[in-house]
Amino acid sequence: MFARVVVDVPVIDTDRPFDYRIPESLAPFVLVGSRVSVPFGPRKLQGFVVGLADTSEVQKTRDILDVLDVEPPLTEEMVWLAGRISERYMCTHYTALQSMVPAVLRSSYDKQIFLTAEGEAFVSVLPDEQAFYEYIRARQPILWNKIMKEFPFATTWLDEGLKKNRIRVEQIVGDRVTKKTVTILSPAVSVEELEAARGKLSKTAVRQKEVLSHFIHFHGPISQPELLSLLGVSNQAVKSLVDKGLLIKEEVEGYRDPFSGRTFTPVPKHPFTIQQQAVIDGIAEGMNPPVYYPCLLHGVTGSGKTEVYLEIMERTIAQGREAILLVPEISLTPQMVNRFKGRFGSQVAVMHSRLSQGERYDEWRKIRRGEVKVAIGARSAIFAPFQNLGLIILDEEHEGSYKQEETPRYHARTVAQYRGMHHHAVVILGSATPSMESYHEAQKGRIRFFEMGERVGNRPLPKVTVVDMREELRDGNRTMFSKPLIDSINNRLEKNEQIVMFLNRRGFSTFVMCRSCGYVVQCPHCDISLTYHRSNRTLRCHYCGYTEREPQVCPECGSEHIRFFGTGTQKVEEELARYFPGIRVIRMDVDTTGRKGAHEKLLQAFREGKGDVLLGTQMIAKGLDFSNVTLVGVLAADSLLNLPDFRAAERTFQLVTQVGGRAGRHEKKGEVILQTYNTEHYSIQHASKHDYESFFVEEIKQRYEKNYPPYYRLVLFTFAHENVPLLVKISERFAGKLREALPPGAYLLGPVASPIARIKDRYRFQCMIKYKNDPHVLPAIHQVVRAFEEERKRTGIMLTVDVDPQMMM
Repeated sequence: MFARVVVDVPVIDTDRPFDYRIPESLAPFVLVGSRVSVPFGPRKLQGFVVGLADTSEVQKTRDILDVLDVEPPLTEEMVWLAGRISERYMCTHYTALQSMVPAVLRSSYDKQIFLTAEGEAFVSVLPDEQAFYEYIRARQPILWNKIMKEFPFATTWLDEGLKKNRIRVEQIVGDRVTKKTVTILSPAVSVEELEAARGKLSKTAVRQKEVLSHFIHFHGPISQPELLSLLGVSNQAVKSLVDKGLLIKEEVEGYRDPFSGRTFTPVPKHPFTIQQQAVIDGIAEGMNPPVYYPCLLHGVTGSGKTEVYLEIMERTIAQGREAILLVPEISLTPQMVNRFKGRFGSQVAVMHSRLSQGERYDEWRKIRRGEVKVAIGARSAIFAPFQNLGLIILDEEHEGSYKQEETPRYHARTVAQYRGMHHHAVVILGSATPSMESYHEAQKGRIRFFEMGERVGNRPLPKVTVVDMREELRDGNRTMFSKPLIDSINNRLEKNEQIVMFLNRRGFSTFVMCRSCGYVVQCPHCDISLTYHRSNRTLRCHYCGYTEREPQVCPECGSEHIRFFGTGTQKVEEELARYFPGIRVIRMDVDTTGRKGAHEKLLQAFREGKGDVLLGTQMIAKGLDFSNVTLVGVLAADSLLNLPDFRAAERTFQLVTQVGGRAGRHEKKGEVILQTYNTEHYSIQHASKHDYESFFVEEIKQRYEKNYPPYYRLVLFTFAHENVPLLVKISERFAGKLREALPPGAYLLGPVASPIARIKDRYRFQCMIKYKNDPHVLPAIHQVVRAFEEERKRTGIMLTVDVDPQMMM
């Protein structure tokens, strides 16, 4: 037998499977999806098995050295999926495979062997097998390689021992987090023998007597930490009883629980509205019999989309199938976890980047072993290794965070479609402000379309007041708060109602400038101004992380007239305290939510009424539901409109609509104050009227005229190097080869300098392909990129290829 292995050399030259012979001793453990150790040149490397074959066309094949997992970390479907991602997003096959496993499985490790209770008691009639078990019994835990060295013919015994639960194998992942174990104590003898032993103990062995008394009254297993805490005894008392053969001590596997100590209130079912019931009935059509059933759920904010998700998920689980729910922001995860754990309890696993590596690994293992039915998390949870997926939900499907900005640059929506097709699953894209691409697909009838146009209980959408800040300036108001916003804040504070304030910037000021000479403090490594952070009086680059102290005088001319311009969240917080004495502000941005659990603590404090204002960046703009929020203030509604990005108007409409939807979601009516210097822009106008349809009509016309998605697809190439002349020369040469290779109908723009021309001391040029959905374009690009590899290595040019880019900067 031969295995086709993709090895851990993620470069284009070796981006293909290599054939390796499977030694007979490893044959039971080598499966598609297994990680293996293989010789590659003079080195030993890790690789993934992507196929098995009886024969090989290669004349001389080398042997697989070892199998790194008892159970393959990847399913056959995930291996197939990695191939699709590699083709679609121009990354190496190994990189795609690696992105699907937890971080703790991405380093070298060993395996160790233990005997279970059955193994301890097992007696073989075969002398060699009995010697094998005696050897483990005397030395456990023992490394897998060591036992194979001592017993070269042990494969059959190991395989049989695993199947019959006599042997337990654990993997050690280098020096990184692995499995958590719990020490369990249980009585080794009968109650009568325990009582007799207690009577024979000396008068000074008080603690040992207390331990024996516990096991006499409760003749069952208990974890050692729990026993020590319960009785207040030491480890020594337990050790003495184990040494005397009265207690058995064994290590069993446990899970790190990110929600230990938390109780989740059961979520009752609410009667469905007519609209919710119609959507549920429509989606249920794709479940019986199961078919690939992609659909867009366009529901206004507060229309009850989550209740629809819960019901469809319950029906999916009832069919014996599994479900994935993706949310765009970590800040939404705690709220979703409460709702879904309240309904489905321990059947829910949670996966996101703010869990520790050990917690994420354990949640992943629950999924891989089929111990849970639901996975909730941000983008990477789309790779949850379920084997019978029936439902995938992308909540707030329009969000740019579903696109990964590092290799592999996949979009979770596309991966969801691949997995949905493979499993014949329902794929729900849900949003109050769908992406242009998804809404266009629904309009063309390529995916099913469902709509919920009213809030639950027929509650009105919040009234939106658009304030022209130019008029405020003319009236002499030079503050960041318009008069209507000041009046509304005072009104809410009097009524003891809560406020959400949104600003899509963090820090104190956007930039620092000298009023004498006009000098703006720039990052020395990037072509971007530094942002001032008042809390620690530093200037910081939000691209490379460069930090310097707050300047007292202008570095250019020495003037003391150096001032802070623009508005950041820290500055808004300070100004709120100045204009509204005693106001309690809870600020949420990247600076205040860096620690584990910070999102949940801040949101819980606001929910409990410990803050009057929740002030934040886009992490508070969607999904959050607070019953006492009646006012939303948007301070710079047009801040995104000035970016050089064709999606600027779409993102502005989405953000304004989403953040406005936080107001008046329950019994109290809501109001939105929208401050802007661009009241005439169609995205602002339509957002103020909650009119997605009119915005779509106007925006789709612009996309059609300028050949942008959804009518055309894009591929963005970014070149980076410290040497500008070399960068220009190489990027132009690459663009010339691309133009020659592209089929008719596809065309190339550039190369030109990137909007941010330098990041981390590297200058940047970019070019972009626009094409209709021609299947020949991506293979042509692959060919040119492969041919460019030697020149890229020789010159040190960095090239990134972004298929279907979301960020053009």
